[in-house]
Amino acid sequence: MDKKIDSFIKKHHLLSLATAGERLWCCSMFYAYDEANQGFIVASDEMTEHMGNVLKNAHVAGTVALETKTLGKIQGIQFAGVIQKAEKQSAELYFEAFPYARIMNPTLWTIRLDEVKMTDNTLGFGKKISWKRSFSE
Repeated sequence: MDKKIDSFIKKHHLLSLATAGERLWCCSMFYAYDEANQGFIVASDEMTEHMGNVLKNAHVAGTVALETKTLGKIQGIQFAGVIQKAEKQSAELYFEAFPYARIMNPTLWTIRLDEVKMTDNTLGFGKKISWKRSFSE
């Protein structure tokens, strides 16, 4: 993954997730970044509308953005990927980032990042950096 994108993702912890089912739905979620697998780990109950959508259609999209009114400081990413229930090693990353969540025994999910586009105005107005996962065997 591009170093600027990777660095930006590591500095933040809240994403907006969009899902598609019977209707479009979105939500905000805390995330832990799984750098080794280039993805997010999130927590959510299957009974929510967005997770109900995910159980029917695992393709998701979303954003992570720096909240600023200063045009020259605007940074953020848009992403597309696939979500699935997390494996045990992912859980440890999530609970390391959010230790208090362990008490709630949440259902954890991983979002495999397949494509990321970053806007970074600190590099010049409207500067874009793109990355796509290689699926070569």
